[in-house]
Order: sequence, then C-alpha cells, then structure tokens
Amino acid sequence: MAILKVARLGHPILREIACPVHEDEISSDSIQSLIKDMIDTMHEYEGLGLAAPQVHVSKQIVVIESQSSSRYPEAPEIPKMVMINPQVEYLTHEQIESWEGCLSVPDMRGLVPRCQKIQVVFYDEKGICHTEIAEDFLSIVIQHETDHLFGKVFLDRMEDLSSLSFLSEFKKHKAGITS
Repeated sequence: MAILKVARLGHPILREIACPVHEDEISSDSIQSLIKDMIDTMHEYEGLGLAAPQVHVSKQIVVIESQSSSRYPEAPEIPKMVMINPQVEYLTHEQIESWEGCLSVPDMRGLVPRCQKIQVVFYDEKGICHTEIAEDFLSIVIQHETDHLFGKVFLDRMEDLSSLSFLSEFKKHKAGITS
C-alpha cells in the first residue's frame, strides 16, 4: 500500500493531456501497482475518484468509488470502478448542476453544470472493455475525473465563479443546498 502525493492546481501535469495506456500494458506490474496505489490514495483522502495525472502520472486511468464520508456525507454508494482510456459520449443536452470539490483544488467547492446522462467506454484493470450508461451523480463523477485526463479541472467548467467557496464557508452557508 502506498499513498501517493496529489498534484495541486498550478502543477503543469494537471493541464496536460494524459497518455493512453496500451492494451498490452494494462496487466503489467507497474500499471497494476499504480491502480492499487491510486485506490489507496483516494481512500486516504476520502475522494470519490482520482485520475492518474492527479498523482503525477500521465496515464489515462481513473478510479472511482463512493460512499458516505466526512468529506462527502451525502454521497451515494458507487462500487469501485477502474477506467482505463475512458471515452465519454454525451447522451442528452440536459444538464444538472452540483457542488464539486477536488483533491487537486483542496478545500474548495463550486457549482458545476454537467451532462445528466453519458455513455462511457473503457477498459477495466483486467483489460476487459466495458460500455456503461451513467446518469446523475455517477455521470458527474465520471465527467469530473475524465476531465483530468484532458487537462481540465472543475473550475474550468464553472459558468459562474461567484459560487466558488472555501469548504469551511461552504459547510456554514451552502451545505444542504441542492441544485
């Protein structure tokens, strides 16, 4: 088990397009170890997801798992997912707004519009290709994490920066607000 250092906003890796993982590389010890370390890091910092560029690795790998935590007390349960080379397709023009935070932008929250329903095609940690439809909360988390693979952070998606808040102020003044 290794807890990896999380890149913070301002580090150039967060603005780069990550390299795809070759199919024959997925089963390698280095990729398998990276996936395990990413999951451990995500759990350690109570994140809902983590992308490889956030731990200073330019690879198109995302891990997601959600359960209620002190950081996200209202989070619905999402079983662990490993997505390698995910490709997102928007299935609707309908958008939903949600309060997002990010391990690379610590202690901040902002209201972000996202597509309500998406399809994502990806390889799992065993190299098996999947096609999944995601809606609502899962759709938001997948879009947030896959943005990291293309040099984006949630701040880039915000339409109105006036909602940007420090987490402590968010908890005092905005927690419980639903969009």
